[in-house]
Amino acid sequence: MNSTDVFIKEYQDRFEKKLKENEIALLEHWRAQLDRIIGMRPDSIASLQSQITKMSEMMANRIKILKKESPI
Repeated sequence: MNSTDVFIKEYQDRFEKKLKENEIALLEHWRAQLDRIIGMRPDSIASLQSQITKMSEMMANRIKILKKESPI
């Protein structure tokens, strides 16, 4: 293996590690949002549906922001 191959392998490993860290952070964030809704103990289906709708809107807004920030 030459130095270029070693560099590429190290870079790829760092990239994959960062990607995994970002995915974990993302899942932790949205799990916390769901846990918050669970902890609220909504008194009706309508109340629960309202909270889930708000969370869905938050996710949609975040996706929109991310798409504007990075050209995909």
